[in-house]
Amino acid sequence: MPPPAPEAERAVEALMAASRAFVGLAARSLADLDVEVTLPQFRALVVLATRGPQRSVDISAELQVAPSTGTRMCDRLIRKGLIRRTRSGTDRRVVRLRLTPAGWSLVEEVIRRRRVELSRIVAATSAYWQPAVTEALTAFAAAAGELPEQEWWLGFTAPDEESATGA
Repeated sequence: MPPPAPEAERAVEALMAASRAFVGLAARSLADLDVEVTLPQFRALVVLATRGPQRSVDISAELQVAPSTGTRMCDRLIRKGLIRRTRSGTDRRVVRLRLTPAGWSLVEEVIRRRRVELSRIVAATSAYWQPAVTEALTAFAAAAGELPEQEWWLGFTAPDEESATGA
């Protein structure tokens, strides 16, 4: 494989620095919450928020961890009251995990905190936010498999609907 072009290398270096900043922002958005949640655990909550109820093995695959690691992570989130297990109405062997109201609240609060911090950073760097930059970041996120935020809350049952259906 030939070495990357200087412009591509600069882009990779800029993205490496930005990714460190995003990880720091993610960690800060979880700090000082009543419930201690690690970044990987929060990512599991986000998977449930974006994709709806999932099997533990599906969460493990999404997070790219061994199934046993994913199961232990989900067990911890169940003990914290952030997710719960539900059995399928059609096949009692199928167990899916879903967010509890406390899990929903946590995801919403962390997203709110991130948005506030990102808004502050964008305001401080407003001269650089040309349409091409926004388009490039949107394309980057799509290529990485991230859903646009407006699509996060689609395709699953919200907490108040869960209680009405008895799920």
